[in-house]
Amino acid sequence: MTTVPLSLADRFAAWRYAFRTTNPPEAGVVDGVTRWLVVTRAGVLPMTLTSGLIAVLLAATATGVDWLNVTLAVVGIVIAHLANNLMNDLADTEVGNDTADYPRALYAPHPILSGLVTKRQLLTGIALCQLLDLAIMLTLIWRRDWWIAGFALGGLFLSWAYTAPPLRLKKIGLGELDVLLTWGPLMVGGVYYAGTGALPWPVLAAATVYALLPTSVLMGKHVDKLPYDGPAGTRTLPVLLGEGRAKAVTQAMMIAYYAGVVALVAVRALPWPALLTVLALPLLVRTLGAYRRPRPAQPPPDYPIWPLWWAPLAFLHTRRAGGLLILGLAAWAIWAAIRG
Repeated sequence: MTTVPLSLADRFAAWRYAFRTTNPPEAGVVDGVTRWLVVTRAGVLPMTLTSGLIAVLLAATATGVDWLNVTLAVVGIVIAHLANNLMNDLADTEVGNDTADYPRALYAPHPILSGLVTKRQLLTGIALCQLLDLAIMLTLIWRRDWWIAGFALGGLFLSWAYTAPPLRLKKIGLGELDVLLTWGPLMVGGVYYAGTGALPWPVLAAATVYALLPTSVLMGKHVDKLPYDGPAGTRTLPVLLGEGRAKAVTQAMMIAYYAGVVALVAVRALPWPALLTVLALPLLVRTLGAYRRPRPAQPPPDYPIWPLWWAPLAFLHTRRAGGLLILGLAAWAIWAAIRG
């Protein structure tokens, strides 16, 4: 039987599906790109890219920006996120947390348990990501200063400590704080510092406000995992709070994001076009409404990431609100450049 080579259009369709759903298409893993898009869970990268772009656009109105440094730093945090996903899967498999009936292996193929890659290939992927980030860190240290190491190594530490022994921050209710610090001050602050050599309070404030959104996604994911994590002794924040309070906290984080943006605009820590993000309020209202209703007993038709339910809702809201924030900041940066 002769195998028909895939057309470029077919490959793009497979890549798009894998990126959107973290799952291979119905045809299966059609090539290496599809495989690694699934293995690295690349579909969640928009949250990291948004952190980087917030820093880029805030730096755009500063003086003396080193744009090569900014570019390297954004590439660095994206690679670090890929490494984080691979490290988490490896650590959770090693400690016995990830099993065939745990959500990680249900909403998408688990890299090792599904046979997509071997443990050696996963380790190779982690090593490659870390080597690339090491090269970027050393370059930025040379081009800027040693404070760059604080951002890079701080991010690496939190990435490792999230799931790996002995700390396993996720297991003791500190994983959510880990994400808040990583996607906020470390990512946004690190990229901004790499480009400008400074880290003013408005940047840190804006970083923390945005980080509420990625943290809401993790909260939703941990609510999804409550039936599994509680009995297994993984005491995430939703396990400690209980489902009702955890969902309320998740909703409060989403609302607090908008309150934070408005407050920062009011004190002129953010430019007024950042308010474009409020155009995501209709989606917020629908998301909050969904959070007030019970989880459906069965997945909707053509829903590839079951048993996740609360996390995807929070992710779609995060992507919309973050994207609109980027548009607002970009409009301000362009206007500032035109004004000279």
